[in-house]
Amino acid sequence: MSFIGKIFGDGNKRVLDKLTPVLAEVNKFEEMMKKLPDADFIHKTHEFKGMLAKDPSKIDQILPEAFAMAREAAKRTLGQRHFDMQILGGLVLHQGKIAEMKTGEGKTLVATLPLYLNALTGRGCHLVTVNDYLAKRDCGWMGPVYYALGVSVAAIVHEEAFIFDPDFENKEAIDPKVRHLKPVNRRQAYEADITYGTNNEFGFDYLRDNMVPDLPYMVQRELNYAIVDEVDSILIDEARTPLIISAPAEESTEMYYKFAQLIPQLEEGTDYNIDEKMRAATLTEEGMNKMEKKLGLSNIYEAGGIELVHHLEQALKAHALFKRDKDYVVKEGEIIIVDEFTGRLMFGRRYSEGLHQAIEAKEGVEIKKESQTLATISFQNYFRIYKKLSGMTGTAATEAEEFHKIYNLEVIVVPTNKPMIRKDSNDSIYKSEKGKFMAIVHEIKRRHEIGQPVLVGTISIEKNELLAELLEREGVPHNVLNAKQHEREAQIIAQAGKFGAVTVATNMAGRGVDIVLGGNPPDEKEAQKVKEIGGLHVLGTERHESRRIDNQLRGRTGRQGDPGSSQFFISLEDDLMRIFGSGRMKSFMDRLGVPEDMPIENKMISRSIESAQKKVEGNNFDIRKHLVEYDDVMNKHREVIYKKRQQILNIKPEDLRKSLMEMIDGEIEQVVLFHTTAEDERTWNLDEIYEVVDTIFPVPLSTRVKLEDLRKEAGDKADDARSRSHIIDYLMSLANKAYDQMVEQINDTNFMHQIERGIILRTIDTLWIEHLDQMNYMRTGIGLRGYGQQDPLVEYKKEAFQMFTQLMNNINAQIVYSIYKIPLAQKQMVSPMQTQKQIETAPAKVSVEQNAPADGIKDKPKNDSGKKIGRNDPCPCGSGKKYKKCCGK
Repeated sequence: MSFIGKIFGDGNKRVLDKLTPVLAEVNKFEEMMKKLPDADFIHKTHEFKGMLAKDPSKIDQILPEAFAMAREAAKRTLGQRHFDMQILGGLVLHQGKIAEMKTGEGKTLVATLPLYLNALTGRGCHLVTVNDYLAKRDCGWMGPVYYALGVSVAAIVHEEAFIFDPDFENKEAIDPKVRHLKPVNRRQAYEADITYGTNNEFGFDYLRDNMVPDLPYMVQRELNYAIVDEVDSILIDEARTPLIISAPAEESTEMYYKFAQLIPQLEEGTDYNIDEKMRAATLTEEGMNKMEKKLGLSNIYEAGGIELVHHLEQALKAHALFKRDKDYVVKEGEIIIVDEFTGRLMFGRRYSEGLHQAIEAKEGVEIKKESQTLATISFQNYFRIYKKLSGMTGTAATEAEEFHKIYNLEVIVVPTNKPMIRKDSNDSIYKSEKGKFMAIVHEIKRRHEIGQPVLVGTISIEKNELLAELLEREGVPHNVLNAKQHEREAQIIAQAGKFGAVTVATNMAGRGVDIVLGGNPPDEKEAQKVKEIGGLHVLGTERHESRRIDNQLRGRTGRQGDPGSSQFFISLEDDLMRIFGSGRMKSFMDRLGVPEDMPIENKMISRSIESAQKKVEGNNFDIRKHLVEYDDVMNKHREVIYKKRQQILNIKPEDLRKSLMEMIDGEIEQVVLFHTTAEDERTWNLDEIYEVVDTIFPVPLSTRVKLEDLRKEAGDKADDARSRSHIIDYLMSLANKAYDQMVEQINDTNFMHQIERGIILRTIDTLWIEHLDQMNYMRTGIGLRGYGQQDPLVEYKKEAFQMFTQLMNNINAQIVYSIYKIPLAQKQMVSPMQTQKQIETAPAKVSVEQNAPADGIKDKPKNDSGKKIGRNDPCPCGSGKKYKKCCGK
């Protein structure tokens, strides 16, 4: 323990000591619950719900009894009783903390305790998983527990939603755990007491809910309580890539293909340099000159502007930094990203800022359209919306600082139910990668011959397939698990503990799926055989840049006190070692004449590995912290806009009319003040004011009162301010009359309210989309301010504030200039992004671009003669502006 720890004590132990008396209280209720008839469980639940509806603060008062009920329900329905350590884990989760529980400690069962308790408030609870399979499996698996307790549970997966119903049976379901999941609509799934789903689905539904044209289309309730399973994967590994919903923008350009042909003609070192630590590639002056000659340009910056340079930079990155079967795979003519942390294929995701298109051009597949952002949020800011957040994982302690700083979450390590007896051997270090793989194959073959199951972890699909090929040559039977077998992942990993099994997996190694010794379903005799020869052996073929990922791989063995072992095989040619400097050590080993396949154990190398991992972890933390700092600025804007949308969706007709009149009053005041700045009243030009106001609502010549008459009405002693007020009041009286006439003309109060609301929402959405683009452009270039001794973040905040002020002014102004055009604009009352079909069917993507369906794009309107209106033609709404500046915006 550190010096500070000795003075202040172990914080983790203090928390657990405080929870121990609560655990004792839960255990006191166990005998009582054993005697309770099944029907009484549901009665108790209704009783608890009624109590919390009157006084939510009593939740901790009913906790011991509720936890004891959930424990007994699990025992009766699943045959699984929560251990004391699982009860402690449930208490940690209920308190809004992260519970670090080792693999195999039953985190899925632990979550039922706080989920049931918090569902009693009637506000809904979410269990967030890393993939659709686990969301469905866990919902169906734990469904009987919740059903016995009288609370409903549902699952949200990609384009589908289900609710647990024991009376429904899907006989075609392969996994018996999901047989009783009945298909429902998304809103019904969110109305359940407890909803399981992935971080992507919850996040995208939140964004879609803030794009809907009417309240019935919203699916989520308020974000009340969430437990994030594999919390480190979701809140840390995936936090560098925000959620973005976007629609097709302009057509993709041939420039991508052109640069994809030219870039491979450049030479590394002469024409461009690669910085692997920073994952960056930059052209040298010589390389830039060579590209200009090939393009026939004297100066690429002058001739093509920033767009051409951008294409060039992205093509270089695609060529030099992004490798096939490591960073992405090509499948059915599409580029699919491989998650660097889990090895999973990230279907639907696209790299941003044209990088994905550059990779498509490089691989010669069809280039998808560019896109325009409609809505975006980072995972950090999405999860911080929840009133209470907690998480669970087997590996969180190494990232405790980040959880605290960004999410204000404390990590509590929950002791294992049985002592951990896994043997973790020192790393086996080799001079070359070739020698390392020879040793790995020999080690796997040796253990396979005695029947010990081996799980081999690789860091890329490429290395995964290389090792599989080497094992094939040696005649070692094995299963391969990588992103290309995504569908069979759970079935393959579940059998990794069988006698004699060899499983070669990328880093995902089936997170969330238990590896049971003897196979699944377990065979007691075979399990015993496996235990006698040492249990499952985990062999890591390379150190990951994050210690946590290495720990996850180790954690696949030694569950629930089972025997097991682990060891990493590394070489001085591995990426981590090569990038972070093992050159001196390699030359030293060369001088000593160390054979390629001879392992060494060296404290200096081991320390350098850990040092390199800490550097990378620190760098990645800085990247995520940087993302949050910038996204926090955008988040303030998002909160205001989404709140404004909610107010408009919920507003009563009379309140909406009042709000509109306040906006009109404000705009008229601005017009009058602008045209009455001169000190001499006689120089005020009332005709100019009438002309501007006439673009807001019709002001017939017959109704236009002269300035002198208004002056007389204001009184002989009126000063400038009073005269201005009198003009504003007069124009507002005209505005009210014009509005009343328009309402009479429409002659349908409900329809009028729908159109008013539609125009306001359309304006907010259109200008918000533009604002997102402008903020993105500003963010891209703001780093250059650092060269001028300015803090880019401070400058970003200043400019963002000005831009947001302008956005709010523009929203009000555009609503005012559009609202009186209702008779002409009835057909355009809904924004292209607000068609509910488009919102529901737009394929959601993380980290980058998102293509909405073609049927979401409206044809250009036509004039009276049937001719399509051009971008520069006068707008048909009568505003006097060009179509592209008005309704065509």
